[in-house]
Amino acid sequence: MQLSGIFVPLVTPFAADGSVALDALAALAGRVLEEGAAGLVALGTTGEPATLSATERAAVVDTCRVVCARYGVPLLVGAGGSATAGTVEEVRAVRGDAVMVVVPPYTRPGAAGVLAHVRAVAAASPVPVVVYHVPYRTGQALDVATLLELAAIPNVVGMKLSDGAVSGDTVALLGALPPGFAVLGGDDTVIGPLLALGAAGGFLASAHVATGRFVALHEAWRDGDVRRARRLGARLAAVSAALFAEPNPAVVKAVLHAQGRIPAPHVRLPLLPASGPALAAARQALDALAAGATAGAAAG
Repeated sequence: MQLSGIFVPLVTPFAADGSVALDALAALAGRVLEEGAAGLVALGTTGEPATLSATERAAVVDTCRVVCARYGVPLLVGAGGSATAGTVEEVRAVRGDAVMVVVPPYTRPGAAGVLAHVRAVAAASPVPVVVYHVPYRTGQALDVATLLELAAIPNVVGMKLSDGAVSGDTVALLGALPPGFAVLGGDDTVIGPLLALGAAGGFLASAHVATGRFVALHEAWRDGDVRRARRLGARLAAVSAALFAEPNPAVVKAVLHAQGRIPAPHVRLPLLPASGPALAAARQALDALAAGATAGAAAG
């Protein structure tokens, strides 16, 4: 599997009564793929998988599989936890084209423990593995040498890199990747700089509401259109900052509901719905993005 482009880690829409709105999920999935997304992620953090029952999780994956098959794009399924045995059992049953496995959270097993965990999971997985490195959620930081060791593990084809600000380590990592291994950004506000440094794409919750613009950003950096990429990246960073002003995916869901794309803005506890000011700020950022696109078209 060659990972490239913008992947959308889908929210799980809920109906007014709190049940999973599968029809809305299918429509949302189809819409982002129509606008150029390279694939989807089901049961990522944005999908609130920890709050879903086993039956709900299976229904979400099945719904996304049908849509991805229709468009001929890959479906990644989120998996993983603190225990290697449980993660191995989970990935063996995965029903996607690849599995996204988070670095073991909370336990902080150290670099050697993370490597042993991923080796065991990758060896057991029937599909390619993408490692999700997100130290501000897992509590486990990893240095460049360890990340490159992860990249060399058989059946590990990529990484969602969500380790915060772009740094010297980011430059070193992206400059030393082995062939066939892709790093995709997972911190939406800095996706522009990551693409400029050579990231193959992004896993971006913000791309729910500006899919085509994020796809255009990836294409601009890929094609070397630096001027366009910088302008668009700055506007999209403002959109992402507004969408992540409160815990994800509350603001994204509020915007999607305001646009009439999902039946309710509900999230499940312990998350709380987005505040009115957060929704207003996100809509203002999207309006500014649209105005910028209009001005650019007129000038061009």
